[in-house]
Amino acid sequence: MLHDLETNIGDDHHEKLQHLFDDAEKPLYAGCDKISKLGAVLRNEFKNLHKCVTCGASRYKRKKESDEIHDDVRKNGPPAKMLWYFPIIPRLQRLFSNEKEAKLLRWHSEERINDGKLRHVTDSPQWKKIDNIYPEFGKEIRNIRFGLSSDGISPFGTMSSLRSMWPVLLCIYNLPPWLCMKRKYIMMSLLIEGPKQPGNDIDVYLLPLIDDLKTLWNLGVNVYDAYTEQYFNLRAMIFCTISDFPAYGNLSGYSTKGYKACPVCEKHTSSVRLRNCKKVVYMGHRRFLPEDHVYRKKKNEFNGCTEHETARKQFNAYDQVKNINTVWGKRTRDGNGAGAGAGTGVGIWKKKSIFWDLPYWKDLEVRHCLDVMHIEKNVCDSLLGLLLNIPGKTKDGIRVRRDMQEMGIRKELAPVEKGNRIFLPPASHTMSNAEKKMFCKCLHEIKVLSRYSANIKRLVSMKDLKLIGMKSHDCHVLMTHMIPIAIRGSLPENVRNTITKLCWFFNTIHSKSIDPDTLDALEKDVYITLC
Repeated sequence: MLHDLETNIGDDHHEKLQHLFDDAEKPLYAGCDKISKLGAVLRNEFKNLHKCVTCGASRYKRKKESDEIHDDVRKNGPPAKMLWYFPIIPRLQRLFSNEKEAKLLRWHSEERINDGKLRHVTDSPQWKKIDNIYPEFGKEIRNIRFGLSSDGISPFGTMSSLRSMWPVLLCIYNLPPWLCMKRKYIMMSLLIEGPKQPGNDIDVYLLPLIDDLKTLWNLGVNVYDAYTEQYFNLRAMIFCTISDFPAYGNLSGYSTKGYKACPVCEKHTSSVRLRNCKKVVYMGHRRFLPEDHVYRKKKNEFNGCTEHETARKQFNAYDQVKNINTVWGKRTRDGNGAGAGAGTGVGIWKKKSIFWDLPYWKDLEVRHCLDVMHIEKNVCDSLLGLLLNIPGKTKDGIRVRRDMQEMGIRKELAPVEKGNRIFLPPASHTMSNAEKKMFCKCLHEIKVLSRYSANIKRLVSMKDLKLIGMKSHDCHVLMTHMIPIAIRGSLPENVRNTITKLCWFFNTIHSKSIDPDTLDALEKDVYITLC
């Protein structure tokens, strides 16, 4: 920090800077070799920098002084949650004050390859739409477009449920794709800590960030650009959010559980509750096929009915939420099952998201994105659990077979009772022990380049014939490259081809460059693959 500052200050401040260098080398006290005098000062100032917010079930208090917080804790007990807010405007000013960083923030306009393919967020239609609607914003190439991401972590181990921490991170899409996700350029703007996740009330904690974002959009901030050696008015916006599906519900306000959990179909979601599995399943994916497709007429292979519905057309989300009266805190239920504050959404929308307070939010076509790595890991876990029949992870079992029997579909797979024992006829995806061993042996013996992936051999248990301890990147490598190879010679051709097509779909959307002309065909193919 000091060396970077040395090239960006005037002559009158060099003496003060030299004192900082001296304090950085001077121990805090005689004999202390771990903490310098400057280090101790910075630690104390860092603690006082954060704005601390305490929030109860239906109250919002902003505290600026730590002694007031301690007095409140002594009188009323510990707060339900704690919020640390790290202002983003000073950090943006800091980025542009460095010549190297300021040049990188222009990369998306001056150095990227512009050949009509999707290589960067800049190539997306939404980026161009914002430039057209707000030409003054788009004309200044240094204006920042953020991607906001949030998810919960357990700070004391994966099995601990005593505490929950929710960081809210901002990535900068102006940067090259190989840098925008580097830790150095990701800004942690909020840290929400408490015994439980913020859930629907996350908007309360986002208030300080939204206030700064409004300032950055409406007024802008005067910033010095070290690359051009001039001041300019910096503006910024949230381009989209990135999260998994549960966090998507918290950020968007849509109810991602129950009978209407699909945010695309909304109230037209095709769902049914299985009596034996006691789960709600969604089996209406045939509606996305062409109207004359042969799968629409088949009954036994799907849910016992023909499909006449069509995919829902695009809707205006703001019309769905503008009249919702949001109530923070624990929600109550009315007679129709709608939560307090659900308003006209009748339980589908839980709230009007705080992001709608941003002037440009209504003009975005894709406001919330789902993280493909989360989806890929869930699909990989389910697929391997099904093929290897892993207890607790397989989707095939006695309860599923009984539900299919009650629905009148796939009668050849109905459970067979022989005395006190129940047998399940093998399905098309059922692998014998010999096939499982061959599948696991193939993965166990795979060798890859250093840092290409984790050591797959350590993930394979040849004794139990299953895969354990897989991380997100392990599932990514398995889905995109290794599973299609490992299933060769193990499964029937039609099953093997379907799994290979699914893996090829994930491999295609993970490409560094995508031809937009192929996306429509890719979408149609994956509908057929799912069916």
